[in-house]
Amino acid sequence: MVRTHDSREILPVIREWAGELGFDELGVARPALARDEQHLLRWLQDGRHGTMRWMARHGVKRARPERLVPGTIRVISVRMDYRPPDLEADDAILADRRRAFIARYALGRDYHKLMRKRLQALAQRIESSVGAFGYRVFVDSAPVLEKALGRDAGLGWIGKNTLLLNRHAGSYFFLGEIFTDLPLPTSDPVADLCGSCRACIDVCPTGAITGPGQLDARRCVSYLTIEHEGSIPEELRPAIGNRVFGCDDCQAVCPWNRYAQPTDEADFHPRHGLESASLVELFRWDETTFLKRTEGSAIRRLGHERWLRNLAVALGNGPADPAAIEALRERLDHPSALVTEHVQWALTRLVSPASGDSVQSTRRWSHPAPPAQDRPR
Repeated sequence: MVRTHDSREILPVIREWAGELGFDELGVARPALARDEQHLLRWLQDGRHGTMRWMARHGVKRARPERLVPGTIRVISVRMDYRPPDLEADDAILADRRRAFIARYALGRDYHKLMRKRLQALAQRIESSVGAFGYRVFVDSAPVLEKALGRDAGLGWIGKNTLLLNRHAGSYFFLGEIFTDLPLPTSDPVADLCGSCRACIDVCPTGAITGPGQLDARRCVSYLTIEHEGSIPEELRPAIGNRVFGCDDCQAVCPWNRYAQPTDEADFHPRHGLESASLVELFRWDETTFLKRTEGSAIRRLGHERWLRNLAVALGNGPADPAAIEALRERLDHPSALVTEHVQWALTRLVSPASGDSVQSTRRWSHPAPPAQDRPR
């Protein structure tokens, strides 16, 4: 292990290396998350994690980094911007019920491997300078409270939508960590700048943000379309609209995302036209096509069955076009009961004259400006 004064001297160099590897910011936190542990335990006790049983599986280890990696005394936290440049506005896609909305993070290649490889390269650079040291790299791949660690590393504050917000970059970024035994100096926390704003709470299509910093995953569109493995509750299906993989509403409306930086990382740019694809086109993908088009994508872990489930809901929320009805009818004999249940629901909405709510009204939003005294300078 390096001496304390050596670790202080090397931190600016580590930040420089991180920038060279494509990370947009780096900070250092102590592994002290007692307050967050209590919040996590209450959230689990209330059942707000839904069917994400893995959230409860590791108990308090998630909030105690030194249990996950013995010897950990610091956590290096990094962020990497992911929003592609020149994207069509989210609300324009959401207003066109013939098109599919896919969360912006999932339009390109899966970030896990890319960030893990670069974090490993960063750790190896540190090792080449200070000698052997204890560390382990994480990118959303273990029981880690990454947002809390990012907050404590000075990368931002946790907003009312439960996401990490940065005054210079908004929230469109990925997080990664290096747990280490290096006694690096820790970063200063930043102030919570949400103020009285409640735009994210008000815009949530399913009311999943039940209060500032309070998320009921069971109602969250991202949970329902990505994490949830079973049938989507019927009462929530209309509010999902044409969101087929995730939801960015609480980010799109956040005033701090006026300052979100577009990424130059080519791997995060859209692939296969997913940023503007039609629902019918995607619904007609067979499993072979799905696996081919989603190779290297975060969407692939969803699987073809749940992909069709989500698209059936979106089609049922759209206009009663002959092409949509025909595509749905072609799936009525699908071997999956999960698929056929959602297909039947969609057809009932499209062909029934009583389905007056089959096409929801769509809201448009703009970013309210942050208070003048809080704006980035």
